[in-house]
Amino acid sequence: MAESPSRCASAGARCLLNLYSCRWGQRSKKEKVQTSKCDCAWLGLLAGAFLLSLGWLYIGLVLLNDLHNLNEFLFRHWGHWMDWSLVLLPVASVLVTYSSLLLLLALLLHLCGQPLRLHWLHKGLLLATVLLVATALVGLEIQWQEEWRSLRLSLQATAPFLHIGAAAALTLLAWPAAEAFYRSQRRGPKVLLLLLFISAALAIYLAPLGISSPCLMEYGQLPPKPKLVGHRGAPMLAPENTLMSLRKTAECGASVFETDVMVSSDGVPFLMHDERLDRTTDVASVFPARAAGHSSDFSWAELKRLNAGTWFLERRPFWGARKLSNPEQQEVENQTVPSLRELLVAAAALNLSIMFDLRRPPPNHTYHHTFVNCTLDTVLSTGVPQAMVLWLPDEDRTEVQLRAPGLRQVYGQRKQDRTERPQLLNLPYQDLPLTDIHRLRADNISVNLFVVNKPWLFSLLWCAGAASVTTNACQLLQQLAHPVWLIPPQTYRIIWVTSDCASALTLLWVFLLQGRCARQRAGPGPESAVVLLTRTDTMALA
Repeated sequence: MAESPSRCASAGARCLLNLYSCRWGQRSKKEKVQTSKCDCAWLGLLAGAFLLSLGWLYIGLVLLNDLHNLNEFLFRHWGHWMDWSLVLLPVASVLVTYSSLLLLLALLLHLCGQPLRLHWLHKGLLLATVLLVATALVGLEIQWQEEWRSLRLSLQATAPFLHIGAAAALTLLAWPAAEAFYRSQRRGPKVLLLLLFISAALAIYLAPLGISSPCLMEYGQLPPKPKLVGHRGAPMLAPENTLMSLRKTAECGASVFETDVMVSSDGVPFLMHDERLDRTTDVASVFPARAAGHSSDFSWAELKRLNAGTWFLERRPFWGARKLSNPEQQEVENQTVPSLRELLVAAAALNLSIMFDLRRPPPNHTYHHTFVNCTLDTVLSTGVPQAMVLWLPDEDRTEVQLRAPGLRQVYGQRKQDRTERPQLLNLPYQDLPLTDIHRLRADNISVNLFVVNKPWLFSLLWCAGAASVTTNACQLLQQLAHPVWLIPPQTYRIIWVTSDCASALTLLWVFLLQGRCARQRAGPGPESAVVLLTRTDTMALA
């Protein structure tokens, strides 16, 4: 009966060993295999692959806010639409799960005193993991460098929680670290291991000294909720840059419709973002020979022949958008390319302001040099209030101000040598660390940040005091009644100190317990043996 637990433990260890090393044969009792230096190197690679894949999963979650830009970029170059979020997150999740399970097996085997002989199949998969993540990081550096700024900004939203997670992970690693410390026979490795562990603990425990976040504030200091600017309308609810998208923008609580304006070959300003029409219209079926042509090379009569909605039903641009009702699907199928005049009239009826950027036609276009005047003439001829138009383009701004002083001028940056005083700034959200929003608000300067789609980012900008944000997800951000998280500084300090103290006490307890177990495994020393022998002789003489 006494041997049963030992057999169970041995059988369990063999099972773990088989999963880790894939050696399913019976091992001889006399065979004694130890973990070699090469095996330790593979264990280090396993830990590195886990950290890389975990980091890539975090990057992927941050990239979700801007991934639509990548989808559009790849479509323009490859001509095939695909939502890459359906690839990025599942692959990253699989890599993290696989490497974490292998690490768990290695930890259990180490605690069971078994050798860590990683199978060649796992070695190949780990090398592939490292290569895949490294390639993705290099591609990000080459093609999408601005996302590194997004990642740094994301730490203002996640650092308080990453600190607690890191403290918990350090606490879980205390047991194997302490066991490795007491099992090591050489003084040098023991001291090095202890110094590394203590250094990691101090770095994690003191990390909150360098953590700053706008959402670490008192509840009463929270600024007003930012207003919403529909990016090309409400592109999750309706085809972008259409009158249906305009109506959906008003329904989901946005105050401004942001769009892009081009000019047709016969001088009619119309709404379109891409230089090619094939992503958002059926130009490939109506004008197959001209599908790759510039959008401004089409006349207004030709543009009116295009359907600007059916593509939205064939390939939804955003994953997770709600399903359309039958009446909505019918409305989508009837959408056409709207002119700027049609947009302004419809927006005035909905009490929506319009902000647009100009996409100048090619140099050989008839209206290349007069594009700005052509657009301004359209705005003025509609008779809509000038205050409802937010003028974004920098080109010919002085002439625009002279002809239409009532237009609200929006600037992409605040130049120090500018004579006029800007009232509206339109900046990428990555510029938040470089923008003193509170000082600008004190100067009655409103800041709009773009493009913001995820609640965590919207909450961060809300706490920072942004006046408005441009978004693809107005229906989602409209529902937020308060930031995702908001912690008073004093409360956070209590959480910080409590979690660090709990972790430190647990570490101390684990090392003391492991030291006691190590002394018990070592058995009585020579001095104890002499004392025991003396007592035995004394009893014998008595």
